Amino acid sequence: MPAPAATYERVVYKNPSEHHYMKVCLEFQDGGVGLNAAQFKQLLISALKDLFGEVDAALPLDILRYEEKTLSAILRICSSGLVKLWSSLALLGSYKGKKCAFRVIQEYIIRVQRGISVENSWQIVRRYSDFDLLNNSLQIAGLSLPLPPKKLIGNMDREFIAERQKGLQNYLNVITTNHILSNCELVKKFLDPNNYSANYTEIALQQVSMFFRSEPKWEVVEPLKDIGWRIRKKYFLMKIKNQPKERLVLSWADLGPDKYLSDKDFQCLIKLLPSCLHPYIYRVTFATANESSTLLIRMFNEKGTLKDLIYKAKPKDPFLKKYCNPKKIQGLELQQIKTYGRQILEVLKFLHDKGFPYGHLHASNVMLDGDTCRLLDLENSLLGLPSFYRSYFSQFRKINTLESVDVHCFGHLLYEMTYGRPPDSVPVDSFPPAPSMAVVAVLESTLSCEACKNGMPTVSRLLQMPLFSDVLLTTSEKPQFKIPTKLKEALRIAKECIEKRLIEEQKQIHQHRRLTRAQSHHGSEEERKKRKILARKKSKRSALENSEEHSAKYSNSNNSAGSGASSPLTSPSSPTPPSTSGISALPPPPPPLPPPAAPLPPASTEAPAQLSPQAENGVSRGALLSSIQNFQKGTLRKAETCDHSAPKIG
Repeated sequence: MPAPAATYERVVYKNPSEHHYMKVCLEFQDGGVGLNAAQFKQLLISALKDLFGEVDAALPLDILRYEEKTLSAILRICSSGLVKLWSSLALLGSYKGKKCAFRVIQEYIIRVQRGISVENSWQIVRRYSDFDLLNNSLQIAGLSLPLPPKKLIGNMDREFIAERQKGLQNYLNVITTNHILSNCELVKKFLDPNNYSANYTEIALQQVSMFFRSEPKWEVVEPLKDIGWRIRKKYFLMKIKNQPKERLVLSWADLGPDKYLSDKDFQCLIKLLPSCLHPYIYRVTFATANESSTLLIRMFNEKGTLKDLIYKAKPKDPFLKKYCNPKKIQGLELQQIKTYGRQILEVLKFLHDKGFPYGHLHASNVMLDGDTCRLLDLENSLLGLPSFYRSYFSQFRKINTLESVDVHCFGHLLYEMTYGRPPDSVPVDSFPPAPSMAVVAVLESTLSCEACKNGMPTVSRLLQMPLFSDVLLTTSEKPQFKIPTKLKEALRIAKECIEKRLIEEQKQIHQHRRLTRAQSHHGSEEERKKRKILARKKSKRSALENSEEHSAKYSNSNNSAGSGASSPLTSPSSPTPPSTSGISALPPPPPPLPPPAAPLPPASTEAPAQLSPQAENGVSRGALLSSIQNFQKGTLRKAETCDHSAPKIG
């Protein structure tokens, strides 16, 4: 599963439902008893009748699926009768004089998805005992994993089942977010049994045995079980028959998804590896390959790898035991960090200059030989195997070349050398105190958020940084690695194909992430409130526009109808004509008006338009009422009034 951490769907019964489902299996002491579905159901009804009587034996009980060969069935019963059925099954002890017992099986459906593609998903059914078995196998890692505890009594209670489902989901989340656990064979077989059902150790032994038929001078001492993290790569301790004290290690590996070399070019390049001489590359003693796998032999180093030094681990111990939960967390000395870092960068530059793709740098691929670091597993890129840190750099679109991949992986390695443990997450927001600020500067250029967003520096740029520029390398060995021109071209094409697949994967992850963020934002409570407010405003605006349209329509209609009348109309926009009398008293009060049919707006200084007789009822009246109801005082225009009613002295 190259993609980080798969997602799982949790289904929890929060409210009591009408029915409960359970899987049961009938077991006989002597065996050999067969029942069909009707007999099986009759046995259940008889058990209910014996314990609770005729009335309770009439509980709605259905057999949804029955397997006659295994005497197992999926039952559906109303929730109110679950306890009664459970009690009856627990006490049933015989059938036609033969001793028997029911065993209730609780199963959980897990939905697994590889990567971001919904099409690449599947479902598996696991029981609690399967989780318990997996957890016992993972104890070698030394981690405290949150598996829900067993419960003998009341383990069929609905609330308990819902709580256990929640606990098992959390257990899976912890496992799949742990970088080492999620890549181990035990977890992958648990979640994807169809693709990881093969016995790779047995396959490797068969391949190695075939090799020894033509090479009788070698002999297998013992298999080195699970010392690496790869499922399809196995290791064996070897010896030469005429040199029994000398120990070698044989590695066998299957092909990976990034193998783009032709079989002929692939085999030629594998056979060239023993000719590669470099002071910082671990020498390959023998190498051969066929169309599906490769086999290499190197000298066995008792000191182990750089990761063994950092974690104070024994090289022959399983990978999970060595690195999952180290007891001693302590980084290296500053001088070691500077020297080892410079040596690793030098060999990376050498490989890049030769056009040889790598992309597999991590602490377990660096062998220690005194004070010298030597790079391991050059064959991984030829085989097309996935990188240990692929789930990290596939998240960042700027890390899209094999050189930038090596630089990013170097950042992980430098972090482990400095702090004695891998980073909790990438990108790293802040770095703990380091032996030197020069170390932090390199870490920031390879692991910080800004670096992952904008891109990695080159290997040559890292060599020029203060942390490594003043390191003196004392070696007289001259690097040698002659690659024919034809194979260089094949390597260039293969490298481009590897980078193209990485870019395509990063693009898909980026699009999926954007879509997920958009969906999350669209479904947030704040966004829903905003949409409701906007919808409400839009509805009000639409109603106001409709009412104004109706009002204007009928106003124009009425003006056209009144133009032939004998009395002239005052324009609505004209102020009321003032009185022309000289000396006058206060004007008499207006005659009383009949009560209006609808609330009237405040008095206006503008003369209203005269309504035609047809506008007094029907649609015109509705438009008028709507206009009155939507009237807003703030829209009125201020007018000046000349008062001539006061006494005037000539």
